[in-house]
Amino acid sequence: MNFIDKSRKFCLAPMMEYSDRHCRYLWRLLSRHAWLYSEMVTTGAVIHGDRHRFLQFNSQEHPVALQLGGSDPKALAQCSELAQEWGYDEVNLNCGCPSDRVQNNMIGAVLMRHADTVADCISQMRSAVSIPVTVKHRIGVDDMEDYAGLLAFVDTVASAGCTTFIVHARKAWLQGLSPKQNREIPPLRYDLVYQLKQDRPALEIIINGGLTGLSDCADQLNHVDGVMVGREAYHNPAWLAGVDQAMYHSKKTKPDLINVYGQYVDYCQQQLTQGVRLGTVAKHLLGLFHGQRGARLFRRYLSDHIHKPGADTDVLWQALEFVRGPTPRQAHGQ
Repeated sequence: MNFIDKSRKFCLAPMMEYSDRHCRYLWRLLSRHAWLYSEMVTTGAVIHGDRHRFLQFNSQEHPVALQLGGSDPKALAQCSELAQEWGYDEVNLNCGCPSDRVQNNMIGAVLMRHADTVADCISQMRSAVSIPVTVKHRIGVDDMEDYAGLLAFVDTVASAGCTTFIVHARKAWLQGLSPKQNREIPPLRYDLVYQLKQDRPALEIIINGGLTGLSDCADQLNHVDGVMVGREAYHNPAWLAGVDQAMYHSKKTKPDLINVYGQYVDYCQQQLTQGVRLGTVAKHLLGLFHGQRGARLFRRYLSDHIHKPGADTDVLWQALEFVRGPTPRQAHGQ
């Protein structure tokens, strides 16, 4: 599949229980160029679990990256090879998740204390594949307060050949804060990420954390190579319709939300024929009309009906009446 611009100027974050393949399909309808990242999948799940479940994605998603969680270089290399075989465009190593469950298994932000291990992982992952291998991490963990610690981590990992670093501009507290609190309480330090780019200009530096709109994201390109956005894009996805124009200078018309909705309803119908429940797919639509007239009633109707036994796409058309009047099928050209 050909792309006009493969740069990581705008990335949509890996988020557990959010950025599944259905969510990414919706995001792709809104932006043609954004890089999409999977939920984190542990090496154990890929090697010993249902690979179709964990690795399946839609061909329309490209460019799409698989994020892996693990610290065993051989296992990560094996999973990277599988990711390439399945058609992913990138493999990303998670060095930023602060969850107790993952840090106890040497996964996530705790790896920032073990830069040599991360470098070994990256080296073996890169040896196994030809697609890019990247790292997502924090600016520090616990008492790692100084910029020198961040720079040392990046330099050690870069020595193994990693050239792309996605930096969540908050430190992580491995004890005392929940994952949600770790996304909100530690202060944002964009200045440290900017300094990293200045000091290591040859590296691709992507900034993550606290970004809430296109102007905010575009401004970041004055300091770094790209941005990564997470929950704001999930809960208010409509603004993604402007990403290609604002971040990639596309001349194409912004996608119309009603048309996007209709295309996603068609996708939901396809998934229903494959045995997927409506609620699994349609839940990602809840925020699509955020801020528009009738959006609250739209969300309530979907929430009340998409999980009912036997629910089908008629529920989705009925919900749309709250934001666009009584003829949604006509709006979709039916």
